[in-house]
Amino acid sequence: MKFFVTGVGGQLGRDVMNELAARGYEGVGSDIQETFSGIQDGSPVTTMPYVQLDITDEAAVRNTLNEIKPDVVVHCAAWTAVDAAEDEANRPKVNAINALGTRYIAEAAKAHGCKMIYISTDYVFPGDGETPWDPDCHDYAPLNVYGSSKLDGEMAVSGLLEKYFIVRIAWVFGLNGKNFIKTMLNVGKTHDHVRVVNDQIGTPTYTLDLARLLVDMAETEKYGYYHATNEGGFISWCDFTKEIYRQAAEMGLENYGKIFVEPVTTEEYGLSAAARPFNSRLDKSKLVKNGFTPLPTWQDALGRFLKDYLAQE
Repeated sequence: MKFFVTGVGGQLGRDVMNELAARGYEGVGSDIQETFSGIQDGSPVTTMPYVQLDITDEAAVRNTLNEIKPDVVVHCAAWTAVDAAEDEANRPKVNAINALGTRYIAEAAKAHGCKMIYISTDYVFPGDGETPWDPDCHDYAPLNVYGSSKLDGEMAVSGLLEKYFIVRIAWVFGLNGKNFIKTMLNVGKTHDHVRVVNDQIGTPTYTLDLARLLVDMAETEKYGYYHATNEGGFISWCDFTKEIYRQAAEMGLENYGKIFVEPVTTEEYGLSAAARPFNSRLDKSKLVKNGFTPLPTWQDALGRFLKDYLAQE
């Protein structure tokens, strides 16, 4: 199979390309920048073909897929700055990338009869209650602009294609790019007391583990909606922070073990321009039912991430 992967400059796209290379698949990566500017660490992604692509340019998307002729499109490219998406000036661009751009990719995939994997988010749901969201639940009610734009992308994919995987994830972290873990480690370098919300509940997703699952999916025809986060139970951002510092301290960074993590409510914390879901619990049982291997626990994923990330520091 030949793969075309969008958004390879981000956390997930890079890991998908590395996973394809590790399995011996032919992969072509794309992103908005003229040349690939990921971490140049000698990993396979740095040696695989790359094409510049603005997914908001309908003709460019069509021409690129006409030239590459992929069997599978893994669409990782997205506007992910949730708070910035609320800015009136940014909203047209958010819609152009997450909704229209996804539609253009889906239309091109349909024209070639290829499979498409679309990465979505728990933000398409209202985030109320405590029951994990089922992947086939259609009780959509996004709380913010980002969630609405990603839902529009979902609708484009499911409305145009039959051979699609819509994979919703939450609380993403990876070695390439910004994420919550890196932020909290940086904060911990200069603070001995941090305030973190404890009323938003979910489970983290390590892009390295997710990339393996996405390629597993591409090797099948078990199409549909899926939820994919790491195993290990549901936690709050406060719980996650405590474990980040605990594991970092165990790895020799003893100062992190001395940081006091204060639990606060979302209302007490304030600051966010975009409303956040309180319930980001995702039901992942469909993965097992369809024969896919669940992701490892988030605690294990965090440990592997920290080991690799701290080695780069």
